[in-house]
Amino acid sequence: MSNIPVHADKITDETPVINQDMKFAAAKKSTWISVWVNAILSVWQIVIGVFSHSQGLIADGIHTLSDLIADFVVLIANRGSSKAPDEEHPYGHFRYENVASLVLGVLLLVVGGGMLWTAGSRIMSPETIPEVHSVALYVALLALLAKEGLFRYMLHVARKVKSNMLEANAWHARSDAASSLVVAIGITGSLLGYRILDPIAALVVGLFILRMGIKFTLQSLQDLMDRGADEETIAKITESVMATPGVEGIHDLKTRKSGDYLLVDVHLEIDENLTVKEGHEIAIAAEMNIRRDPQVLSVMTHIDPAQSVRAGLTT
Repeated sequence: MSNIPVHADKITDETPVINQDMKFAAAKKSTWISVWVNAILSVWQIVIGVFSHSQGLIADGIHTLSDLIADFVVLIANRGSSKAPDEEHPYGHFRYENVASLVLGVLLLVVGGGMLWTAGSRIMSPETIPEVHSVALYVALLALLAKEGLFRYMLHVARKVKSNMLEANAWHARSDAASSLVVAIGITGSLLGYRILDPIAALVVGLFILRMGIKFTLQSLQDLMDRGADEETIAKITESVMATPGVEGIHDLKTRKSGDYLLVDVHLEIDENLTVKEGHEIAIAAEMNIRRDPQVLSVMTHIDPAQSVRAGLTT
């Protein structure tokens, strides 16, 4: 029986190096744009929030400040994951992105919890809620427009280069836009005489942040524990392998994530009467078919004689 491990590094023309370079460049550019937008907005919101006595606007400013910190986490992760493979990390450093997503999630959990505590304390003591100035409403509306625009831009870039980390950061920006909308509504209600609506808006913002934090934390933990590809991706990989001439069947197909990429292991069932060279060529062809998907980083194939496999299944 011939068992031939075929390593992906032998197929240089199919390696998605260009796509990786595009992803790193897009991440750097979009994240720096986000840094400048969030830096300006956070300072403006917190300062005006203090001046106008709006707890909701201050909470929204803190939320924006957390986005700014998250942007720097993404920049650090982007730089780390772009390092070339080395002896200690033969598959590259793409898990920097998974760790970055985990840091983002924990950051959101901490910020959201703190905001819930502060807003809840103010709601329990409504007599301590001050009157809000109208300037807070204009700042909240302007922040809403800026954050929604930033979200749409970042999501477009993330989906263009297929980056989960960038998409997570984009949805973080969308949560900011949603929170700004809630804050604007709360400030409007406060200006109309319902002062308790301002801390209620801050409470809702805290819930937004907490929810996103739970989502990102759980998702990144699963990725760090070698979560496999979804059923649709598995089906596409299976289809591409079975379309390879000479492959009669497959088994033990396994995948695991590394950053935004997939590592694939698969056993190929071929005619046992073929030569070692012929089996090797079939494995190479199957590997190239799999790696047409730019999400696939590495493929390991193992050859089994189809007749023996089928005999083993029937006994």
